[in-house]
Amino acid sequence: MTDFPDDFFWGSATAAHQVEGGNTNNDWWDFEHDPASAAVESSGDGIDHFHRYLEDFQLLASLGHNAHRLSLEWSRIEPAPGEFSRAAIAHYRRVLTALRDEGLTAFVTLHHFTLPRWFAARGGWLAPDAGAIFARYSGRVAAELGDLMPYVGTINEPQMIALHGYLEGYHPPGIANPVLWKRAGAALLDAHFDCVRAVRKEADSRTGLALQLPLLAPARDDDACHTLHQLMQYEIVDRYLDGLTGPDRGDWLGVQYYRKQWVDPASPTWFGRPPAGTPTTQMGWAVHPDGLRQMLHAAARTSLPLYVTENGIATTDDTERVDYLHTHLAAVGQARAEGVDVRGYLHWSAFDNFEWSEGYRPKFGLIAVDRDNFTRTPKPSAHAFARVAGTGRLDLFVPTDREGI
Repeated sequence: MTDFPDDFFWGSATAAHQVEGGNTNNDWWDFEHDPASAAVESSGDGIDHFHRYLEDFQLLASLGHNAHRLSLEWSRIEPAPGEFSRAAIAHYRRVLTALRDEGLTAFVTLHHFTLPRWFAARGGWLAPDAGAIFARYSGRVAAELGDLMPYVGTINEPQMIALHGYLEGYHPPGIANPVLWKRAGAALLDAHFDCVRAVRKEADSRTGLALQLPLLAPARDDDACHTLHQLMQYEIVDRYLDGLTGPDRGDWLGVQYYRKQWVDPASPTWFGRPPAGTPTTQMGWAVHPDGLRQMLHAAARTSLPLYVTENGIATTDDTERVDYLHTHLAAVGQARAEGVDVRGYLHWSAFDNFEWSEGYRPKFGLIAVDRDNFTRTPKPSAHAFARVAGTGRLDLFVPTDREGI
């Protein structure tokens, strides 16, 4: 008996800046090279996916993937305001054609954290015409590449762009301002609607928003914790789930889940450490599989078809990754059995890659990469995932001796 249907999407995800290399014209490149920023190192050459995309897609297809989520680098496509690069558009046409030809359904993200340097310099998401400028870019991409983009993700994790960039200062623009944090979150949701309208004018792509939805809980049973928990629940989860209304909300919703977080006003970051004894990842994130089931139920209140567009663990111990995959896919299967309309699972990430301010230390990938020569080596978890993707059966996570677990 299978746990997932034959038409379920199985795959993994990447983002342009994290894998391509050489994205020198965006705000993240500047942030990485600012000694005062939170970034520990430069993205540099990435994993050279810009040149090796074909072999990467062939490898993913050989591992049983039938879908792949990737992003387009805005700063390559529109290197100056209103100036669109024919070479960059042609490059991404080759990329998306190769993806299609390898039998992988494309989930294409138009904005995954990085902004063109010129867009950031004019105020980024807080500029009064930010949504219109983003819509102009989105419409141009849809007109040029829409025939190769069956699924379009507008913005990756708008809540994390707002939280990390405007409250914690952990990502560009490196601001810590509780007023601008809320304003950025509202602007990003509006930009999603602008993007949906722009894409629909030019292409038949199905549009969606990818939200990171952590399971939030108060650190203690007191008024201060409960009050802050309510605020964070609204700004990170409810603003977006309840705000996805009207004709321009999109056609699907991406759910991205990694952890349970405890809200604590006594912490300078407003998030406390996981309780003692809680399993954690390289990132210090609490492993809590049932949180994925709970957040899929929360997302279901939008009545949109759901796709898990990111879920994964940072670890150098691949046995932990196999267990994480098994328990979290079981949570997806349970949510489906409980009536939640989940249609695909895209693991984060396909490859070990650049993890933003944390650099290359965290290992999220199903596939290891030697950055001295860019050799790709699938891990045992990649083979375990392939067995499930090929059959829809969770019991086949049991590894073989040949795979070395």
